[in-house]
Amino acid sequence: MNSAVSDGASPFSLIDADVHNYPDSIADLVPFLSARWQAYAEQSGLQLPGVSLYPKVFAAAARRDAWPPGGGKPGSDPNFAAVQLLDEWSIDRAILNPLVAASGVHNIELGNALARAVNEWTAAHWLDADPRWRGSIAVNVRDPEGAAAEIRHWARDPRFVQVLLLARSYAPYGKRAFRPLLRAAAECDLPVGIHFGGGGDVPITACGWPSYYIEDHTTMTQAFETHVVSLVCEGVFCELSALRVVLIEGGFAWLPGLIWRLDKNWRGLRSEVPWLVKPPSEYIRAHFRSTTQPMEEPDNPQHLVQIIDMIGCEDFLMFATDYPHWDFDAPNRTLPSALPDAMRRGILSTHAESFYGLS
Repeated sequence: MNSAVSDGASPFSLIDADVHNYPDSIADLVPFLSARWQAYAEQSGLQLPGVSLYPKVFAAAARRDAWPPGGGKPGSDPNFAAVQLLDEWSIDRAILNPLVAASGVHNIELGNALARAVNEWTAAHWLDADPRWRGSIAVNVRDPEGAAAEIRHWARDPRFVQVLLLARSYAPYGKRAFRPLLRAAAECDLPVGIHFGGGGDVPITACGWPSYYIEDHTTMTQAFETHVVSLVCEGVFCELSALRVVLIEGGFAWLPGLIWRLDKNWRGLRSEVPWLVKPPSEYIRAHFRSTTQPMEEPDNPQHLVQIIDMIGCEDFLMFATDYPHWDFDAPNRTLPSALPDAMRRGILSTHAESFYGLS
């Protein structure tokens, strides 16, 4: 794990590992497209790519107070977001995750162009606006080689601190086809963030399509579990020992049971995956981390402490608000009082500081 800033006292008291910045419309990205794609956007009436499979109940899936007073969508105004989030809660660093689904475009060249435009827009519109923002690199997973080039391009800008993927994908990320993308992230010392969302290519649950948003929102954990098992069993971490992965907005209470089940099956089926020289749990604890939001909230808060202990990794969790979404977690109400003070400090700042190498 990156330990560049792990020695000595932390300069940060609060780090938000998941904030969403959104272009207000395709017009925000057009200045960052080539002349070819600008003409295409105008001629075709191109709209922002995205997958909205179920009505979100809340407009733009956002807090009702997150609409900028000057107009635009929630998450489209960096100055308003800085006041409402960073200033309001004294947040020292916040990591932006732009959920523009470039990978949802089946035209691979256009998907690549949109990913580059999102990154250019994030750098110019957000990272230049306030030094507290940090960026995530948007990539087109339908073109892993192109995604690798995009990662290497933006890795030269230290304000970008991770590579962003969406949880519901057309295939598990451990598959060999994705290896160029993952190798580029590892070689550039950038973690891969797998974030809630995506879908459309395949049914979003193992049993098909549910009826309601509450089902869509709750069963997203199936996609996260699939990627964890795939990345481990396909031997990604045996080949890329430096790769780090953070599960963003997927919860984590499901992880102990998954670890136990996978370890048990490995003991009986290890001849199928001979490259796994250690129990799967050891790869998971070494290479995976998670954000808090949306944190499971058992009736007995002590049970949450027990779940964290069951995971067996003391720096596993990093605080996140999910601003500007409806299920925003306020820093002063998220962590139960049952958490020890040292664990609380780690979750609120030092775990993310070390994981992302923040300065």
